[in-house]
Amino acid sequence: MMESTEKISKVEVRKLHIDDYTQLAQSFTRVYADKDEFWTQQQIRKLIQIFPEGQIVTVVNNKIVGCALSIIVDYDFVKGDHTYAKVTGNETFSTHSPKGNILYGIEVFIHPDYRGLRLARRMYEYRKELCEKLNLKAIMFGGRIPNYYKYSDKMQPKEYIGKVRSRDIYDPVLTFQLSNDFHVRRVMKNYLPNDEESRHCATLLQWDNIYYQPPTENIVDKKTTVRVGIVQWQMRPYKTLDDVFEQVEFFIDAVSDYKSDFILFPEYFNAPLMSEFNHLGEAQSIRALAQYTEQIRERFINLAISYNINIITGSMPLLLKDGTLYNVGYLVRRDGTYEQYEKIHITPDEIKSWGLSGGHLVQTFDTDCAKIGVLICYDVEFPELSRIMAEQGMQILFVPFLTDTQNAYSRVRVCAQARAIENECFVVIAGSVGNLPRVHNMDIQYAQSGVFTPCDFAFPTDGRRAEATPNTEMILVSDVDLDLLNELHTYGSVHNLLDRRHDLYELKLKKGN
Repeated sequence: MMESTEKISKVEVRKLHIDDYTQLAQSFTRVYADKDEFWTQQQIRKLIQIFPEGQIVTVVNNKIVGCALSIIVDYDFVKGDHTYAKVTGNETFSTHSPKGNILYGIEVFIHPDYRGLRLARRMYEYRKELCEKLNLKAIMFGGRIPNYYKYSDKMQPKEYIGKVRSRDIYDPVLTFQLSNDFHVRRVMKNYLPNDEESRHCATLLQWDNIYYQPPTENIVDKKTTVRVGIVQWQMRPYKTLDDVFEQVEFFIDAVSDYKSDFILFPEYFNAPLMSEFNHLGEAQSIRALAQYTEQIRERFINLAISYNINIITGSMPLLLKDGTLYNVGYLVRRDGTYEQYEKIHITPDEIKSWGLSGGHLVQTFDTDCAKIGVLICYDVEFPELSRIMAEQGMQILFVPFLTDTQNAYSRVRVCAQARAIENECFVVIAGSVGNLPRVHNMDIQYAQSGVFTPCDFAFPTDGRRAEATPNTEMILVSDVDLDLLNELHTYGSVHNLLDRRHDLYELKLKKGN
């Protein structure tokens, strides 16, 4: 866990600037070094000058907490045995070649107070994206094996690496690299002559760019595939918020292992906690549940940062100081920022049993991979809302829902499919299953979560990209290609957005609500 008690409000990976040098020199110790000196300002300046995209920092709350440096070299230069001094030109970086095909890492470090938040992984993901963007063949570097000294009298480096790979031995560097899709090409002797912990050995690590194309005159297109994860949540008794989030983190961990960009939770996934207040009336118990909402939001922020994933938190009650009760949720981005969305239309039962009020926010949200909208359950049955979002450029609509019967579910599901067709977008829905016999007004649930698409040649003929098993707890992971939407807008068999008769009718959002 992170040692710092500082509350994180934003995480950012950006390019390194020379103005950052003072903070770096004061806060960090070099990892790949045979001497105790930090990089000189002249060295950092040169790296920025010759390869600015390759020098990055991780910033938390405007404070630099990590850094990664790299150069470009030719594969033939580093495929065999070499030393750190050789690959860096004795740290002059004369070996950097813009015409090379290997992104070579020469330094990575994270401030000790900020370890345990997977921040280094963000910099490795940046390197992978940069490798793909520059159409380089692979990422390579010499990796230390700092725990090898504990076993060097018992085994050779090859055996040690094998045991780390099989998880029989933990090595803080090699275990991390292997979990990030790097593989060991060879063992190099005297890579860092003064590295006593590694017994002067290093592993030559490599990550292959599967999108690499031999140089041609054609421009390599940027990837536009977005991966979404859906949680079909099982309603079961939970005594504490910790119990709920043990299950929440399990799902986030599982979905992030598949490198999903988003994860969607259902409406009122935290309803089991109302069992504690079952002695109260229905309206009082859901207001008591609202006391957890701020804690839930903060926990989701930490999980979004730790697992590097954008989270749509489903929904939960929010009680204002004036006594007004809303149904809200949060888009929690992987950089730690968040925004609130609200349920606009309240069902008759929500009004009768709980005294809920309808919200006023109708908006889209920018993320690092798509422009999205969120409509909570009943809202998806009102086509005006998603059409307004489509006019704002929405590409993916997320719908957390909670339905008790199959006919109630069918309303949500059929309307969600309609929204995908008429707005030429993807629609992702997630609901809960199971029952809560000791929670008033939450007895049974029915759901079949899924991903829906427009209906045209580039999409499934029935508009169903993926669907979960009905009434079964599970996760669903699916890819959606945003380029297909762009093609549909221009070359589709029909043009639902383009062919609207603006001369006859219009839809507008009233301001000031």
